[in-house]
Amino acid sequence: MRIGIVSETYPPEINGVALTVHSLAAGLASQGHTVDLIRPRQQQPFNDEPGIVALEVRGASLPRYPGLRFGLPAGGTLRERWKRLRPDAIYVATEGPLGWSAVRAAKHLGIPTATGFHTRFDTYADHYGIGFLTPVVRNYLRRFHRRAAATLVPTDALAQELSALGVETARLLRRAVDTQLFHPRHRLASLRERWGVDGNTPVVLYVGRIAPEKNLDLAVRSFRAIQRHVPNARYVWVGDGPARAALQAANADFIFAGMQRGESLAQHYASADLFPFPSLSETFGNVILEALASGLPVVAYKEGAAREHLRNGHNGYCISPGDEKAFIESATTLACNASLIRHMGRAAHASIANLSPDAVIREFEHLLRELAEENVHERDAAAAHA
Repeated sequence: MRIGIVSETYPPEINGVALTVHSLAAGLASQGHTVDLIRPRQQQPFNDEPGIVALEVRGASLPRYPGLRFGLPAGGTLRERWKRLRPDAIYVATEGPLGWSAVRAAKHLGIPTATGFHTRFDTYADHYGIGFLTPVVRNYLRRFHRRAAATLVPTDALAQELSALGVETARLLRRAVDTQLFHPRHRLASLRERWGVDGNTPVVLYVGRIAPEKNLDLAVRSFRAIQRHVPNARYVWVGDGPARAALQAANADFIFAGMQRGESLAQHYASADLFPFPSLSETFGNVILEALASGLPVVAYKEGAAREHLRNGHNGYCISPGDEKAFIESATTLACNASLIRHMGRAAHASIANLSPDAVIREFEHLLRELAEENVHERDAAAAHA
């Protein structure tokens, strides 16, 4: 098949959506499909896998997010391209201006389209002081996803949320994790030495965008509670974002490792000891799977990946949303008990060991093929009645 993929974020950008979309594109290409990738032009080149043909369109920097861009509308360009090189199906991963123009262009040409629900933009408004726009954002998301034949979500809970929003076409496409890359064997004594800790000192890890919507204040308060019991504990932050400078200035004892990828990222995970993740704005949270696969017990609210994969008291602690007291107490309990960290860490790795990226690609391929075949049948039926 020839499959169109439209995304406003893609490597070399590092975030959950970019990496998920790249994994899907690379997986389809590895199965022999041609992937027609549409994304904003980026300053740094990215060498994609064979079988992925990229068209870069105009983009602009995302306000308050250095290094991230969004695509500008490109309806005319997309219609012209897809008339010449018609995809069998199109996946629009992001809901920005480029994504909106892609959905409209595909509908105009009668190409079956699936959208992805990756980011809770409606919940971001409050974090950036524009909460009054939340109803407007929700209405936009409703209109966007209703234009597609299917909207892909990683959890049953998100499918229910979309239904409540008025979108009845949600289809489940579960997430997986590279368990060969993210593995406890990547633990490095030398990296821990650079952090200034020995084998028994707990290292708390944060991985992700360092941004207001990630509930960073709770992350900091949880670590300060840990420090009252374990004064030499360390907090390592992997990532970047608009809140990093202020956070770094206010917490001189934190270690900021910046953006990491590949084996280096895997080493940072495996060399830490526990992963409190206080965000309440995730549609999923890939970092939870990466932490579990790396052998880290996770403390997270019962949403997204945590709802699907955390067993409370077994491979971490799954906290009722908004219960900050329980979140802090659970993180502190873990950090103060080295044997519990080891026990839960082994359970964490085992709980994720059977997640298969190949199975996800097969499901994605099947869904797109199904959309393409349904579209052919509809066109044939329409022609027969013409």
